Amino acid sequence: MIIRDAESRDWPDIYPFYAEIMKEGRTYPFPERQSLDEARPWWMEQAPGKTVVAISDDVVIGSAKMGPNRPGRGSHVATASFLVDPAHQGKGIGRALGQHVLDWSRAEGFHGIQFNAVVESNHPAVHLWRSLGFDVIGTVPEAFDHPEDGLVGLHVMYQRLK
Repeated sequence: MIIRDAESRDWPDIYPFYAEIMKEGRTYPFPERQSLDEARPWWMEQAPGKTVVAISDDVVIGSAKMGPNRPGRGSHVATASFLVDPAHQGKGIGRALGQHVLDWSRAEGFHGIQFNAVVESNHPAVHLWRSLGFDVIGTVPEAFDHPEDGLVGLHVMYQRLK
């Protein structure tokens, strides 16, 4: 597997699993049933952020987007979001993308990295981020309407980088 910067030509390969994950409604509060063009700005970051893809055997199997969490006086803290094609989950792709984002954030000089909305019932993600050094610093109760679990909390997770 390689991780490289996403190019415009990668979006049609990311979109099918982006759309599938949004339709499942278990991990992101992004709009469902977006067209290819409607969804693009929700995932393909512009500078100073960026989007990367994980590729295996010339197939896009995952993606991450990253950049400053806030503009101006909040721009010293990074944020990121992750997608792994459901057909390829459980193979370490999320961990590799997470480590890539942490390395990029450190290299870019960010003071810390904050995830704003990790669904508390997404146990694999919570476990992964904790194993990579993140702490849950707060939980917004009942902030996410999960299709099976009902109203669940959204964790704010943070890791100091400097």
